[in-house]
Amino acid sequence: MLTGKHVAIIGGDARQLEVIRKLIELDAKISLIGFDQLDEGFVGASKVQLNQVDFSTVEAIMLPVSGTSLEGEIETIFSNEKIVLKEDHLKATPEHCVIFSGISNQYLKSIVKATNRKLIELFERDDVAIYNSIPTMEGTLMMVIQNTDITIHRSNVVVLGFGRVGMTVARAFHALGANVKVAALESNLLARIYEMGFEPIDLAQLANEVQNVDVCINTIPARVLTPTILSKMPTRSLIVDLASKPGGTDFRYAEKRGIKAMLAPGLPGIVAPKTAGQIIANVLSKLLLEEHNNIEEEQS
Repeated sequence: MLTGKHVAIIGGDARQLEVIRKLIELDAKISLIGFDQLDEGFVGASKVQLNQVDFSTVEAIMLPVSGTSLEGEIETIFSNEKIVLKEDHLKATPEHCVIFSGISNQYLKSIVKATNRKLIELFERDDVAIYNSIPTMEGTLMMVIQNTDITIHRSNVVVLGFGRVGMTVARAFHALGANVKVAALESNLLARIYEMGFEPIDLAQLANEVQNVDVCINTIPARVLTPTILSKMPTRSLIVDLASKPGGTDFRYAEKRGIKAMLAPGLPGIVAPKTAGQIIANVLSKLLLEEHNNIEEEQS
């Protein structure tokens, strides 16, 4: 249990609601910042403004999946209040305070480093990324069905990248009867792609392998779909780019050629916010319990 542990949940979307439910279940003390327009009442959680929080008692801060902007602003769909997390806020917390975020940036890393606090980027964890690959895959299937006039069965699909998301996506399209090719750079990944029954493509040879592609799904967070590659693709092709912004596609050139290219990061929070929230909540609560137990052992 997390009885008495003060957790500040700052901003976010519907996924945070599952985090709140889980932490209430564990008997934590919860301050909700950026939730003033939330209709749903949570017994055991208090809605407050940022300037009302006593950060000297806050032992954990939960930020949205997106973390902060480069100016420290935090997004929330449940408030019109402008929320900016500053170095002074972290400085006021106990030394053992941990900051949790889906992803991070230079601003968040700098204020955490300046205050000597601990930052955990949940989406950098294998367990979170693998669990999240399931709703990501389902969202990708939905987008492909909605934006093509052919069946997935017998379609020619190219998946770029064979990491935690790429593997799940490739497996799903293959199971539905698509002809799946997977592109990667590393020789060990190309071997695994072959072993799993997909056709491997050396990423350096991608231009020679896209002439007949119906659907291209990118998971690589780098500019891989360049004009050189796009010029070889049929104009009927659909590109679903799952990489974080700005994606790995030259969207300007794709539009010029008449290729439909869609940037779709954060699909779990769009197509399955409840499941995506439960994934975050379960991993977060486990980490908080571990931190809580470690602190109690040190103090005993």
